[in-house]
Amino acid sequence: MENIEGAPPADHLAAVADAEAARDRLVGGMSLPSFFHVSIGAAVALQIALAAVGIADQHVLGVAIAAGGVVLFVAVGVIQLARFRRLNGVWLGGLLSRVVMGTATAASVTYALALAAAVWAAFASAWWLVTLASLAGGVAYAVSGRRWWRTYRGDPVTHARAESGVQVAALAALAVAGGVLLVVGR
Repeated sequence: MENIEGAPPADHLAAVADAEAARDRLVGGMSLPSFFHVSIGAAVALQIALAAVGIADQHVLGVAIAAGGVVLFVAVGVIQLARFRRLNGVWLGGLLSRVVMGTATAASVTYALALAAAVWAAFASAWWLVTLASLAGGVAYAVSGRRWWRTYRGDPVTHARAESGVQVAALAALAVAGGVLLVVGR
């Protein structure tokens, strides 16, 4: 952008209008990779199911099963974010935190409820209910991500902000620690 110091106020306004128009063109041209929400939702559903089975198992194998679900989820998230970057040429922090990491309120709440229901069902050996709770959690997570994407595209200035990396890392560490305590604390 040109240096506009000393320029008349009308030039400042024109520069701001040009920047806003460029932002709108960029956002309007962005798209998600194919099967983005479906793959994230499926990975979450599998992660919930494997976490429930692993927690209910309460042995070393259970820890490995639960960890496998986390590894699968992380792999799908990394692949989809890399595909987004390759497709659009930009990095979108809100997409990582709100959609993939599930820090949007709807994703967080539905994930917690689905995980709790799946763990309870696994302890009760109600495997059909583990499956149902996991699928519901994955679908709700994907719907939350889809909703965030629509609202972001409608108002990118308001919805572009993401949680800090430190905050997301701290929440992830707490989740892992809680999972370990559930399995080890039998």
